[in-house]
Amino acid sequence: MRGAEVRTKNKVRNAARVVKGRAQEAAGRAVGNDRMVARGKSEQVKGHLRQAGEKARDAFTE
Repeated sequence: MRGAEVRTKNKVRNAARVVKGRAQEAAGRAVGNDRMVARGKSEQVKGHLRQAGEKARDAFTE
């Protein structure tokens, strides 16, 4: 059961990373800060890549 709990926790963390990135990108656009926009996009990519990794891991464990 421990493994399932960790996977769920990771999925939530990765989804939060994507949401955080979207918010950071939007805030950067609102204030005209290109660096903040780039950091937001980077956070989103990290979240999406980690989500893909979790999906692949789930496919092999089922």
